[in-house]
Amino acid sequence: AYNHTIMAAAHDSRLRTLSYAANGVLAIVFTYLVMVRVPSSRAYPSLALSPQTSTRVHACGKPSVPPLPRRQISGALIGAGVSLFQAMSASNKAHAGRKFPPIDNSPGRCEAATGGNNIGQSNAVSDKELDLRLCNLEKRNLAGKTLSGGLFQGGKFDEAIFSDATLSKAYAAEASFKNCDFSNSVLDRVIFDKSDLTGSKFTNAVITGASFEETDLTGTTFEDAIIGKEDLKRLCKNPTLPQEVREELGCA
Repeated sequence: AYNHTIMAAAHDSRLRTLSYAANGVLAIVFTYLVMVRVPSSRAYPSLALSPQTSTRVHACGKPSVPPLPRRQISGALIGAGVSLFQAMSASNKAHAGRKFPPIDNSPGRCEAATGGNNIGQSNAVSDKELDLRLCNLEKRNLAGKTLSGGLFQGGKFDEAIFSDATLSKAYAAEASFKNCDFSNSVLDRVIFDKSDLTGSKFTNAVITGASFEETDLTGTTFEDAIIGKEDLKRLCKNPTLPQEVREELGCA
């Protein structure tokens, strides 16, 4: 089951990458065809080149601003297209760029969460990742633990307590976090995509760079949560976010 989940996730990432690449190429080609191909005087009789001024003139005889060289226009537009492609790809890096190690089958792997992880909170770098994939840690008290960089995918953590915990750059996609307490926690760049957070509490939590795509947020609360501006926009796009929470957060 684990291998099937990881293969499906990798397949989705490849499809997203190919989609973004295709969009980038189409954007460059479309821009070139529409903007770079300068219209000829045959197609547009109102435009002609004056031999005296060597500038493009209108039908009324007034010279217009000289056009930019084709090479300069082409280079600028192609650069813009590449920038567009990079921007679209950046949003996919969190998924496609992360490589998962084989699941750790060592004894006590799932119990390791009770001791936390001694790594930097901001960069989530350690000698060994906190592997909690497919673990069942329901109703566990993980309050105040450092769980940065942890892998929670496919695990079951219903009714667990994560208050005052740090989960920087944790990968918590496709997991169950029903009725969990994330009060006062640090959720920096956490990926909750396709997870079930039904009834969970995020009171006074710090949420920055987190992803909630296709996440079930039914019955959640975000009272006094500190949420970045862009994070709020993404959060408000989730259709399962309760209406009262939308009004409290100021979703448009």
